Amino acid sequence: MEKKLIMFLFLLQLLSFNTLSLKHSSAKPNAKITVMGLVYCDICSNNSFSKHSYFIPGVEVRIICRFNSASSRTREMITFSANRTTNELGLYKLDITSLEGVACAAEAEKDSLMASCQASLIGSSKDSCNVPGFKTTTDQVVFKSKRSNLCVYGFTALNFRPLQKNLHLCGK
Repeated sequence: MEKKLIMFLFLLQLLSFNTLSLKHSSAKPNAKITVMGLVYCDICSNNSFSKHSYFIPGVEVRIICRFNSASSRTREMITFSANRTTNELGLYKLDITSLEGVACAAEAEKDSLMASCQASLIGSSKDSCNVPGFKTTTDQVVFKSKRSNLCVYGFTALNFRPLQKNLHLCGK
């Protein structure tokens, strides 16, 4: 249930950013890639989002992605590494606005962009919730739009927890 809630909230945030463009692709494709995820405070220290959990703004997250373009014309590997800070909704986001000549969501799988991404927690902005729970993730959901040559990589949520579990809120 918690994973469904987190994925639903993630999709709502994705849609609120209005990243799916309706532009037609040009003759030479330019892939647009977005890598994003959420960070929350796991108050009950059970690595799941509960009614007491909340999203944390101001968290530093390290994102590393390796993109392999395998097409009939070229074979390239591009690596991106960046630090991002979560916004007021606990969302971090890295936009890679243009990879020239790369089809993100190609018709044929052999011409598609292959990615390997990882997100890792660097530090919490909350002293009351600063013990890493899920501190690194490679698990992701990929949304691809052939029409706009857009790929969105959404990570599973990362989390911090308090030093001590609140037994009053969470029980034993």
